[in-house]
Amino acid sequence: MSALLRVACGELDARSCGLEIQLCGWVNSSRDHGGLLFIDVRDALGITQTVFDPGAAPAAAQTAATLRSEDVVAVSGTVRRRPPGTENKKLATGEIEVAAAALEVLNRSLTPPFPVHSAAEIDEALRLKYRYIDLRRPHMQRNLQLRHRAVKAVRDYLDSERFLEIETPLLIKQTPEGARDFIVPSRLHAGQFYALPQSPQLFKQLLMVSGFARYFQIARCLRDEDARADRQPEFTQIDLEMAFAQQQDVIAVTEGLLRSMFAGSLGVDVKTPFPRLSHRDALLRYGSDKPDLRFGLDLLDFSAAFAGTPFRVFTAALERGQQIVGFCDPGGASRSRREFDALGTAAAELGAQGLVWIALAADGVRSPLPKAALSAALLDEIRRLTAARTGDALFLLADEPGKVRDLAGRLRLHVAQTQNLRDPASFAFCWVLDFPLFERLDNGRLGPMHHPFTAPATGQEALEGDALALRAQHYDVVLNGAELGSGSIRIHDPALQRKIFARLGYSDAQIDERFGFLLEALSYGAPPHGGIALGVDRIIQLMIGAPSIREVIAFPKNQRFQDLMIQAPSAVAPEVLAELQLKLSPAAQAAASGGDK
Repeated sequence: MSALLRVACGELDARSCGLEIQLCGWVNSSRDHGGLLFIDVRDALGITQTVFDPGAAPAAAQTAATLRSEDVVAVSGTVRRRPPGTENKKLATGEIEVAAAALEVLNRSLTPPFPVHSAAEIDEALRLKYRYIDLRRPHMQRNLQLRHRAVKAVRDYLDSERFLEIETPLLIKQTPEGARDFIVPSRLHAGQFYALPQSPQLFKQLLMVSGFARYFQIARCLRDEDARADRQPEFTQIDLEMAFAQQQDVIAVTEGLLRSMFAGSLGVDVKTPFPRLSHRDALLRYGSDKPDLRFGLDLLDFSAAFAGTPFRVFTAALERGQQIVGFCDPGGASRSRREFDALGTAAAELGAQGLVWIALAADGVRSPLPKAALSAALLDEIRRLTAARTGDALFLLADEPGKVRDLAGRLRLHVAQTQNLRDPASFAFCWVLDFPLFERLDNGRLGPMHHPFTAPATGQEALEGDALALRAQHYDVVLNGAELGSGSIRIHDPALQRKIFARLGYSDAQIDERFGFLLEALSYGAPPHGGIALGVDRIIQLMIGAPSIREVIAFPKNQRFQDLMIQAPSAVAPEVLAELQLKLSPAAQAAASGGDK
């Protein structure tokens, strides 16, 4: 290629006229207009129109006529204004074009499996198989550019707050942290295994013991669990830890970090401090510990209002100790009967036993409830509870106290979605605080609500009384109904940490075998400390309103945790297994050979 001034396709404007330059990029599109060939050349920064005139540059024009979409070219020529009336205001370079003098084809392309410059929907499996083509598409380029700017803002902000970026190991000891670990066999130590980290949790605590007051890491984490739209077994988090910190210190740093991320990547001014809710209030008002605060529709308990109701379904529910929970939908009375029935179907699909609705319409009250149940006293009490007005609707569910809040919360989200109340361009942050320290697992055993290194609430260090009533110094930051990150003040007292492990059912021998190194480290002057981990992929997904985190990860796995592009996972050669002293079971052998597809 020549020694002309090399410029990016998105850098040229009217001030560049007269410059002799060279553009390198991909052929985005080509057009033949009466002998003149127009080739749009694209790179990561934009698109520039180049013009090939057979009379002025016959050799270049002849070669240009052979170009196809996604060929890689170098175009040399002079920047000039486009003729009046032909400007393209949609392009940053739309005032100018390049009069081509020379063309070099750097590489030819096969016909792409899908058009790069089209916004049409494309099957995700095809996109993931040809991810290197998919990543050329403009919206994918924008997504990853935004991700870069957001993560850079994180690093700049934390550096200004005196945090040090320190890497932690990827091959670690297997310890129970909640999700299933990925296990890596050791070649040098037969029969022994490493685990891949679910998080840098233990190492960042050890860094606090080591005297590093403020640590952070853009950490790669791995959990062997089922993939979902907003979660992958392989993910990235912003991990940070602070010595001599209390809950409000970590919260303040996190709010500043998120404010910097949104300002540095989206130009959005995030208002701080964020609203704060207790875990109990979040469940009562929204039916979720990840509440979406972009709209109202707060949940209310209608049980007392329906005491003594002649509606036998509600009477029987109350006699069984169930609750009647629902919410007011402003303006909802305008729905048709078909629309109300559709919401009843949606409630059933969520797991509800039935949905009762009351429409306070201008021409009278409408409801599937018998008229005898809709007394004037009941309607007055409902209006008092909800501040409902004529034109509003109410939705009511009856079920067990814990279950009914969850059902009503999910119905609340469904109603908000159908009414376009969940605006992806609106960002409603909040903190959820005062979580339980423990929870009851499906197997009946006691488990940590967060992780076993979370400190109990101040004054509850003795762990006395009902374990499920104990609270934790644990805090979640939530955005638009999605958890962005979880954090806690950690246990720095080895005796208290051992007591927590014992309360979780570990024997002394198990504690020493699995966590002995941590307890020993805490015995050497560990400072009080706390931190948080924020999911990068989920934050970027919410920033751009993407339907899946796969839209903001360069090379994601599919929903079955397969990489369709490089065809992973895959079988390995028998000699590799032999070197690791591993042997496949007959079922695994059949699956590896394609017998169990």
